[in-house]
Amino acid sequence: MSEVTDVRAVGLSAAEVARRVEEGRTNAVRSGTSRGVGQIVRANVVTPFNGLLTALFLVIAATGRWQNGLFGLVVLANTAIGVFQEVRAKRTLDRLAVLNAPRARVIREGAASEVDVADVVADDLVELRTGDQVVADGALTAADGLEVDESLLTGESDPVHKAAGDEVRSGSIVVAGSGRFQATAVGAQSYASRLTAEARRFTVVRSELVTGTNRLLRWISLMMLVVGPLLLWSQWRSPDTHGWQDAMTGAVAALVGMVPEGLVLLTSLAFMVAAVALARKQTLAQELPAVEVLARVDVVCLDKTGTLTHGDIVFDSLVAADGPDGADDVRQALALLASAPDANATAAALAEEFTSTGWRRTGGVPFSSSRKWSSVDTDGHGTWVLGAPEMVFPDGGPLPERAAGIAADGKRVLVLASAPAAGDGTSLPADLTGRALVVLAERIRDDAADTLRYFAEQGVTLRVISGDNPRTVGAVAVAVGVPGISSADEAVDARSLPEDPDELAEVLETSAVYGRVTPQQKRAIVGALQRRGHVVAMTGDGVNDAMALKDADIGVAMGNGAAATRAVAQLVLLDSRFAHLPDVVAEGRRVIANIERAANLFLVKNVYSLVLALVVLVSGLAYPLEPIQLTMISALTIGIPGFVLALGPNRRRYVPGFLGRVLRFAVPTGVVIGLAAFGGDLLGRSLDGAGGREGGQTAAAVVVLVASLWTLSLLARPFTGWKVALLAGLAAAAAVVLAVPVLGEGVFLLDVTPQRLLVGLVVGAVAAGLVELAARLVRAHEG
Repeated sequence: MSEVTDVRAVGLSAAEVARRVEEGRTNAVRSGTSRGVGQIVRANVVTPFNGLLTALFLVIAATGRWQNGLFGLVVLANTAIGVFQEVRAKRTLDRLAVLNAPRARVIREGAASEVDVADVVADDLVELRTGDQVVADGALTAADGLEVDESLLTGESDPVHKAAGDEVRSGSIVVAGSGRFQATAVGAQSYASRLTAEARRFTVVRSELVTGTNRLLRWISLMMLVVGPLLLWSQWRSPDTHGWQDAMTGAVAALVGMVPEGLVLLTSLAFMVAAVALARKQTLAQELPAVEVLARVDVVCLDKTGTLTHGDIVFDSLVAADGPDGADDVRQALALLASAPDANATAAALAEEFTSTGWRRTGGVPFSSSRKWSSVDTDGHGTWVLGAPEMVFPDGGPLPERAAGIAADGKRVLVLASAPAAGDGTSLPADLTGRALVVLAERIRDDAADTLRYFAEQGVTLRVISGDNPRTVGAVAVAVGVPGISSADEAVDARSLPEDPDELAEVLETSAVYGRVTPQQKRAIVGALQRRGHVVAMTGDGVNDAMALKDADIGVAMGNGAAATRAVAQLVLLDSRFAHLPDVVAEGRRVIANIERAANLFLVKNVYSLVLALVVLVSGLAYPLEPIQLTMISALTIGIPGFVLALGPNRRRYVPGFLGRVLRFAVPTGVVIGLAAFGGDLLGRSLDGAGGREGGQTAAAVVVLVASLWTLSLLARPFTGWKVALLAGLAAAAAVVLAVPVLGEGVFLLDVTPQRLLVGLVVGAVAAGLVELAARLVRAHEG
């Protein structure tokens, strides 16, 4: 190991660490899986629609008509529910995130120990091993074959060789070798704070639901800006208006009807409830909308090791090229290779079998996923290389042929070769002689076959991409039932894959299993599939998977995987059980389908409110509904059922086009209800003996109630027991409001008479029939 002189070779003392902590020179950053409590409160209180509703409430308060100001309770209820649920979700996810928190190895007072990344302080001496993510900026004091991937920082995918004295930057990933560095920039001054915060904080991934909902909100906001002033002007000039109080009340009623006050809250709640449900199953959603994205995935790229297999490699057998199987020099070389400072899973398996050696190590080349071999230089015994047979002997030979036969049984096979002298840099030594085959075994996960069968039944394409021998990968794929492969020989050697993205995509459409895939090729495979319009998920546990996970639409890391892999993934399976993925898909589908139902309810209300506003502008009549009546209708037909339906079970498969479907259903339905409400208002006025406005308002309110409850029944289909109970309860509540004068007349300003009720029910039933017809026509057009 190359060294540079460093007065802190033994690291900081406890007193020095304490002083730096007191000075605030630590690696602590504000990050987490969710927003802070203060941010949560502000985000739920300070919203454009809360501001608008509060302003409208103040206007109504000025009129002295307190009943019409009860919609202000909606603001309080939405805010309270949103804060409570998000704080609850935050606490659950933050507790779970502790299990996934990254750790760093530091040297203090001459002893190595693990600390939280946040507890690293300036001038700490930090150890690096393969798979680590550099946690602070600093200068290397020691390096042994150290190679780092800086693509997260620079975009360059080739590993960079580092020697003592070189700088390392936080956010880069160790792909080979080991070393130590002295931290020179920590916390907010280092790259780690920005990268880690970006990877782990409460964020929004590319979400069709969020994008579609935000677009709807923008359209509604613009519509209200245009219609609001016109409405106020119209109400001032209406013959039904008696004083400024009536004008203000009518304008407020129309605007309140256009506010989708609970849609954003429902979307956030659905994501949070899904994240908490997954947390109970040891699945950490580091970005809340990730559950939705996985439900949209149509291609899953799987790494073999740690996903289809347990990843705990064990030594199986040693097959010597000639002579006795346990030749002493072969065993000595394997023991020395197993004791390398950058020991990986393979080295750990060998260390269980080959535990003692009298040989002395003088150098070597560490293992990397790109080279797929490592070497050790010895004092007097030459250089020994351990790696993939086809990489160590690219021209083939007797040992690689024997290895291929063993690999076809699903075993991992490495070749051990010796040479008189070391190679040049990281090149293979010359004059290599094959000495033995090292056979390793992996255990296939018991749940792998069922999980893959689930994805196949759901129409999700599976692609296995692994760095192992193609026949080994193929044998495992056949054993677990990966569709598209019937024998190990059908697996594709990734060294033959084209570099052109379009040509690569063509190959990926036809073959299911790939071996000898480099980290760069994994990224290329993900990118090629995305270019074809696929939504791609990538699962993995090793540092060679990190960049592909970052590029995929959703990355899924195993909890026992490399720290770098867990840092960039949107989902972490903390107990490393691949079988949790169907749970994530089910939660995502529930979220998508239920939010679509809720969005339909809210948008229907927005449309019929707009239709009524336009009719009022043209006719010059007063707005046919009071704000308190709209509040009651919204609560019974949108607010309460929307929350229940948004959080209920739903197994509908994902279908693209969320926003288009919502508009195709909500616009004709809202137009029908809006025109029917106006018709009910006119009939109520004409049939009422007094000819007053109260008859029209009562009839219009009943029309909207009936038609909206029928719309709700459409969206609740197929019916189940709890849905029928929900609809019955809401209908009963509406009946109580209409039948009890204290509620109907005293609170909701409804003057109910048999004649007005009959008009409302008849017109409402006609509207319900038209809504049913419109919905069937839309379904027929989409089907």
